[in-house]
Amino acid sequence: MWLTILTALGKLGFDSLVKGYEAKLAAGNTSERIAADLAAKDLDLQGRERELNTQLMISDSGRWWTAAPRAIVCWAFALYIAKVVVIDSALGWGTTPALKGMIAEWGGTVICFWFGGRTLEKVARIFRPR
Repeated sequence: MWLTILTALGKLGFDSLVKGYEAKLAAGNTSERIAADLAAKDLDLQGRERELNTQLMISDSGRWWTAAPRAIVCWAFALYIAKVVVIDSALGWGTTPALKGMIAEWGGTVICFWFGGRTLEKVARIFRPR
């Protein structure tokens, strides 16, 4: 629109102004094109990184028989905590003996990693050097 107006003004003797504005538009479009190309490459890179992270998670999980022990341990402690909190404490329907020894330590560690693992990843990503 502006180019049309300036072209019309150029016919009135403002040719140098029109040519200067056209040069400015061409330079702006070039820098904008470069910025858009870089943004597109960054998006492609992020997509590829997500694909590789997914492949890594799949390879870490492996088959069902390698992923099952972790899930069984996590869910066993989750069920224990749910029983103690809901049935014993909240409803008062029973008593569950407290965990003792190494099992109690393992349970605390498992629950901490289960709920805190993603938080630690996010904090590490904040302080990661770029």
